[in-house]
Amino acid sequence: MTTTQTQTIIDSTARPRPMFKIADLAVSFDSAGGRVGAVDGLSLAIHPRQTVALVGESGCGKSVTAMTVLQLIPRPPGRFDRGTILFEGRDLLSLTEKQMLKVRGGQIAMIFQEPMTSLNPVYTIGDQIIEAVGLHQKVSQKEAVEIAVAAMNDVGIPKPAQRLRAYPHQFSGGMRQRVMIAMALACQPKLLLADEPTTALDVTIQAQILELLADLQRDRDMAMMLITHDLGVVAENADVVCMMYAGRVVEYATVYDLFEKSHHPYTRGLFKSMPKLGEVKHRLTTIDEVTNDPDQFKKLPGYEKGIVPWWPVMEPPDDLAKSPGVADSVLYEIEPDHWVGCWRTQFLEHHPSRRPDIAFRRDDLA
Repeated sequence: MTTTQTQTIIDSTARPRPMFKIADLAVSFDSAGGRVGAVDGLSLAIHPRQTVALVGESGCGKSVTAMTVLQLIPRPPGRFDRGTILFEGRDLLSLTEKQMLKVRGGQIAMIFQEPMTSLNPVYTIGDQIIEAVGLHQKVSQKEAVEIAVAAMNDVGIPKPAQRLRAYPHQFSGGMRQRVMIAMALACQPKLLLADEPTTALDVTIQAQILELLADLQRDRDMAMMLITHDLGVVAENADVVCMMYAGRVVEYATVYDLFEKSHHPYTRGLFKSMPKLGEVKHRLTTIDEVTNDPDQFKKLPGYEKGIVPWWPVMEPPDDLAKSPGVADSVLYEIEPDHWVGCWRTQFLEHHPSRRPDIAFRRDDLA
């Protein structure tokens, strides 16, 4: 972290401390044309039992963020350019591979997007769950089998003792996803990274999987980072929303604030492009129609002072604060517990903001 970045952050000690915190994360990859940034300046915080939804369209950096948390990004071509990922006070990016083995799958688990490619087709389901248990718990083979059976039973797989001997191709898509959840939760992790856990599932199975995750989260006091591009899933399951575009956070707020009073033009464009029940339109508004309209950027409170929403194809403001090694955008707390990604103007350089951290949980999901 540079001196400039340190000066532009205000940390509050009066608030509850999050169990997991990403601060100014930047990740890039080698390419034929030079290095390409996949994530640039991402910050978020997750509190115990809280669900933070990482939202954005394909290619915005959601999965790269999750893979970076567990150090699953191959290096090279990947590189962690800057930032920290703190889990219970330890920076995960500073840990060795041997140290990460104790964290990965044990304290932090991940559900990957596609269960058919994530499960090994030549090993039984039981072998794969038992292997995960054996890596993180000092138990006998018999106890590992009992834990695997209990995990499969918890996720609603019938006759779990018998199904341990089955292979992935013998399960339906929804059942394979349940197996992935069982494998992830068998070691009782404190944080679950769910990377689009309902991809390629039909609507009824999606609802069952999401309800299952919510029930398990309540029963186990587990925190969750839910990665998705489905705003319906976000509305039903998230406490806090981190909206991403092109590797950067454009808006960060509680789920209620984001849906009721979104500030960034991209977020507003996203909501306008969605059909609404009971509303008749000849054609839906596209996101481009909103983000290509300069007047939409002037709606942000404080625009006249120099608080200008960041957008990649927009010309930077004339008073951009250029600092070597520092991103040209910054997350600014536009109102209490509501951040917007803005250009790092001279005004914001002299009016610091704390990093995103919201200790909020919905009553209907508690």
